[in-house]
Amino acid sequence: MTAPLLAARDLSVRLGGRTIVDDANLTLSAGEMVVLVGPNGAGKTTLLKALAGLIPCFGTVELEGRSASTLTARERARRLAYLPQGHSFSWPLPASEIVALGRYPHADPFAPVNDEDRAAVAHAMDITGTKDFADRIVTTLSGGERARVALARVLATQAKVLLADEPTISLDPRHQFVVMDVLRHAAKAGGAVLAVIHDLALAARYADRMIVLEKGKMVADEKPAIALSPQRIAAIFGVEADMIRIGDANVPLVRRPL
Repeated sequence: MTAPLLAARDLSVRLGGRTIVDDANLTLSAGEMVVLVGPNGAGKTTLLKALAGLIPCFGTVELEGRSASTLTARERARRLAYLPQGHSFSWPLPASEIVALGRYPHADPFAPVNDEDRAAVAHAMDITGTKDFADRIVTTLSGGERARVALARVLATQAKVLLADEPTISLDPRHQFVVMDVLRHAAKAGGAVLAVIHDLALAARYADRMIVLEKGKMVADEKPAIALSPQRIAAIFGVEADMIRIGDANVPLVRRPL
């Protein structure tokens, strides 16, 4: 049996004397796009950071069957790429050079860019629709353009596991679908994606599985139609929702606060 690309067992995070994530257990297998949802303050970003090795945690994380704690930072970065919220860039570099930073785990930092690097960067910019502003300074781009450049950078890494924290934030409706299509394609091409999405309808249309987090605890890890029942949406998010059919997905339509 093939090991999951990512497996977390009894993962807990405590910050400032508070438990932010409490005994999370999850797996990501090749081909899966999993969406993580929950109300503000549920611990979603903290969970992603713990999985990415960016903050201390209790429990175990394995990448492709190996304990993440035994991997060097570069080995880990070749297996897992993390897209944070905000898409903030401090360096006034061309967008293409920002994307090329995603190749850092694959070579000596002083080695010249090779054909494989150039191909990975070109492909990442092509599928994210960022080629048209490849030469523009990234700090001059709009919020939505910067968001897609940030996504292109992590895709250029070619890591099998992609953790994306609110990748559709600041995007117009068309580019929300573009980004979700890109993430789903990355999963279906043999990777695995775990994405935090606040739009429940968008999440339900794309997720193979959905993890619901409440007050640091995983309360569901199911197919979207089961994880996002109207009863659970009411209990967790405090809103009333109807389920409507879009294509082959049951999608929640939020009506009003409770």
